[in-house]
Amino acid sequence: MSDVASAERRQGPDRPVRVLLVDDDPMVCSGLRMILSRGSGGRVEVVASVPDGDQAVEAVQRHRPDVVLMDVRMQRMDGLTATSLVRALPDPPEVIVLTTFDSVDEPFRAAVAGASGFLLKTESPDDLVQHVLAVAAGEGAVSKRTARQFMQHLHDSSTAPERLSAQWALARLTAREGAVAALVAEGLSNAEIAERLFVSPSTVKAQLSSIQDKLGVDNRVMVAVLVTRAE
Repeated sequence: MSDVASAERRQGPDRPVRVLLVDDDPMVCSGLRMILSRGSGGRVEVVASVPDGDQAVEAVQRHRPDVVLMDVRMQRMDGLTATSLVRALPDPPEVIVLTTFDSVDEPFRAAVAGASGFLLKTESPDDLVQHVLAVAAGEGAVSKRTARQFMQHLHDSSTAPERLSAQWALARLTAREGAVAALVAEGLSNAEIAERLFVSPSTVKAQLSSIQDKLGVDNRVMVAVLVTRAE
């Protein structure tokens, strides 16, 4: 199931977004909890935190979060492996990978693992809250600085077979879906895409769900990857 449909099915209109923290630094967990709880105006609730990736699956099954904030570097199980396991669960939560490392390789590995977003721990409190809310609503979250580097790296490093494969995949889309996919690759939100194409945000959500189904991907980050590789 696409991230759009999964998020919409779980998220009620009134209840706060439930967040699980997976990070081995108690100070980071404390800071994230304070930012999300106090800075969201009641729109986000941190339901639990665990100190390593090998506890993520059990915590997800116990607390049923909407979004998991996942550290990359942990002692027993890294966050990308844990993300793969979490996303393999039935009706899984969305995952945002958090790191202090500004690496062009990690966003791609996070997207392949099933993450809906990749953010640096240096994001501003307001941006962090907005990214969590966006992912819970079926959108993606990528640090703006990392996104620019990530897409440029993908474009420069794509091989001819990867480019051809991406072009064949995108050929399955209608003209309007292709336009939506291109705007996703530019980093636009659903609301921004809707405004650009003169349609409703709900129409964009439906089109994005269809795009992900046709391309065989689980999140908008991988849509952006294919668009960038096809160029």
